[in-house]
Amino acid sequence: MSAEISVVICAYTEDRWEDILAAVSSVRAQSLAAVETLLVVDHNATLLDRLAREYKETEDVRVLANAGPRGLSAGRNTGIAASRGEIIAFLDDDAVAERDWLRHFAEGFEDPRVLAVGGRTMPAWESGRRPGWFPEEFDWVVGCTYRGLPPGRVRVRNVLGGNASFRRSAFDVAGGFATGIGRDGDKRPLGCEETEFCIRLTRALPDAVLLIDDRSVIHHRVPAARERFPYFRTRTYAEGLSKALVARSVGADKGLESERRYTTRVLPAGIVRGLRDAALGRPGGAGRAGAIVAGVAAAAGGYVLGSIRARRGGATFSVVEIAGPAPADDGEGTGGEGAAA
Repeated sequence: MSAEISVVICAYTEDRWEDILAAVSSVRAQSLAAVETLLVVDHNATLLDRLAREYKETEDVRVLANAGPRGLSAGRNTGIAASRGEIIAFLDDDAVAERDWLRHFAEGFEDPRVLAVGGRTMPAWESGRRPGWFPEEFDWVVGCTYRGLPPGRVRVRNVLGGNASFRRSAFDVAGGFATGIGRDGDKRPLGCEETEFCIRLTRALPDAVLLIDDRSVIHHRVPAARERFPYFRTRTYAEGLSKALVARSVGADKGLESERRYTTRVLPAGIVRGLRDAALGRPGGAGRAGAIVAGVAAAAGGYVLGSIRARRGGATFSVVEIAGPAPADDGEGTGGEGAAA
């Protein structure tokens, strides 16, 4: 477990100030220390300056401005290019990692065939508990591990980007995350940039191994607005739009391979479970069954519309090569007091 690990956290809004500080603190408290934490700020000069001042005297934290177009993918690419570690881990700005998060990641990379290791993301509901109608099969809606993923340390098609790590060589081979697929600040909650990247990676290196180790745990805050059905509906629709772009990039066979099992086995079982709970008088059962049906319908609608737009050329994305880390400088381009030495 001698590999050096850089951690990249992308941030875009001051509304998450306390969350960002907590995320960084959780990285600095790891049992296996990261060589550095890179905070990449997405086109928000005020937040960039505030974070630069906050971490000015913190040697293992660097604050950077997103060097690409607005959005999560370009922010991650900026962090990758600036990082020094052999392994690059990603943590959401509104999540905290358990103490052995990086240690379990590192164990996975002891096998030289492994190019990516993801972890388990647990929801931290702002209300204090899961809404009764919210099905566990759709926890991906709030960026968390969902029912249907296999437990333990297992090989997967793709990892989930908010709790994941990659060898640097993966980006040398496949390029960076595609811009135009993932999230862009407060706009429609798109996703799937990590799915597209992982499929692109294994196409370039068919023998590559991608794992999920559910011992690498983070806790992801779910704000009250995301506990409500309107967000659920919007996010599932956006997922359909994103899947259409992924299918356009890598083909429907690979782009929808895992989704076929999910929609034909995991979700029907969830509907049956919800209806059974309703019949037994257990709270929320009918709501969960209905939410699964509504989520599938919204995602399917998004996929159809996204496919039409893609065929007409109305949706575009691009993949950039990742440059190596730049030599140390006086901090220009990072917001003045930007990066700590």
